[in-house]
Amino acid sequence: MGDLRDQMEHDMVVRGLSERTREAYLGAVRGLAKHYGRRPDELSAHEVQRYVRHLIEERKLASSSVCQAVAGMRFFYEVSLQRAPQTFAIPLPKRAQKLPEILSREEVARIIAATRSRRERVLLMTVYGGGLRLGEVLKLRVSDLDPERGLIRIEAGKGQKDRYTVLSRRLAEEVRRYQRGYRLQRYLFPSRRGDTPVHESAVQKLYNAAKARAGVHKRGGIHALRHAFATHLLEAGTQLPIVQELLGHSSIQTTMRYIHVTQKNLAAQLSPLDLLPATVEPTP
Repeated sequence: MGDLRDQMEHDMVVRGLSERTREAYLGAVRGLAKHYGRRPDELSAHEVQRYVRHLIEERKLASSSVCQAVAGMRFFYEVSLQRAPQTFAIPLPKRAQKLPEILSREEVARIIAATRSRRERVLLMTVYGGGLRLGEVLKLRVSDLDPERGLIRIEAGKGQKDRYTVLSRRLAEEVRRYQRGYRLQRYLFPSRRGDTPVHESAVQKLYNAAKARAGVHKRGGIHALRHAFATHLLEAGTQLPIVQELLGHSSIQTTMRYIHVTQKNLAAQLSPLDLLPATVEPTP
């Protein structure tokens, strides 16, 4: 599907989709074509719908993965092939509303303390301290940090949006020590080659290793530090719109999910059981 791939790639680039999104969308259409052994432009809407059902029932993919695959296929048929959604419908499955397991402040501190080098420690501190996505921390340049203003500039984050997030004084000092030990040129966390960022798989691996050494067993990869950043800010009394701005969320509804996992709003509330009048203890 070389010609189709080129057309889809062109359509995604001119619409400003990120490289990661483009790869995911192309992979979705490639998987569809491989499943049927035919060109995707020859498939009917019914066949595409059956493939979505195959992803859900047989491959048992997570709802987020299925939704991403559907988004990629929708883009291909509706944008690249200009098929009308009224006549070529690909329903979007309902996304499961799962709440993340939130790391406590003590657990975050233990994970950071369990790193094996200053580079690893600064990387995890940056993710947590600024609430960064993995892709954002990988692209950070030395010049993106502004210690004087206490800000980190995120260039072309999710949705190709620039934003600023907080740079703590503690992190700024750690970065200064880190820079003295490494000859950094462009990227704050370069690969061994020096002219490219460290690969995301290496970062996930070092995070999982530090979490294991710290004895933390909650689920989730390094993105859990971003969840913890948002939740801990809300628990500390930071206003929701400010957290939304720091995270780079387009909709405040996305940020509001953290309200459901804050200890301040849940565990600290009095249970109605505690409001019942005292009763006589039952006989053993």
